[in-house]
Amino acid sequence: MSSNYKFHNPEGLYFVSFAVIEWLDVFTRDYYKDILVDSLKYCQSNKGMELIAWCIMTNHVHLIYRSCVGQKPELLLGDFKRHTSKALVRAIQENAEDNRKEFLLKHFQKAAQKSSNVNNYQFWQHDNHPIELWSNEVIWQKINYVHNNPVKAGYIQNPEDYNYSSAKNYVDEQGLLDVLVFQYFG
Repeated sequence: MSSNYKFHNPEGLYFVSFAVIEWLDVFTRDYYKDILVDSLKYCQSNKGMELIAWCIMTNHVHLIYRSCVGQKPELLLGDFKRHTSKALVRAIQENAEDNRKEFLLKHFQKAAQKSSNVNNYQFWQHDNHPIELWSNEVIWQKINYVHNNPVKAGYIQNPEDYNYSSAKNYVDEQGLLDVLVFQYFG
């Protein structure tokens, strides 16, 4: 892995993207997206995650965040991915109405068999591609990228119309999660 894709600064602000294995469209159902939202809330309240921007797409997630209580940002993200992987697989297993259940579980099992550090099911791809954000220009570039993802995908016309992102927070509306709306560094 390139040194460009590592968490070098424990106090840094990072942009990360991570995807479901094989880019499977799991988050087409709000029920599964809500599991991620609840987990992000937990990380904010209990693990010192400071969210600047976020967006859940059908098969991947974007976050701009930092760790504020001394926990390394990569460990915070690892905890989040580990927890949500287990919670989402369990939710899929228990969801009698999901007609894709067997298909998804089969792919998660197959991916786990190829991985040396996963036992039964692998939900997330291992890579996160963290990029430390160091200037106002780059931070705003990534915030706009995160918020415009659903627009580019054709889901909505305006970023703030998408419920599963922080775009509402940036137009003075209440989103599903509280975020620290970015202000320029002095």
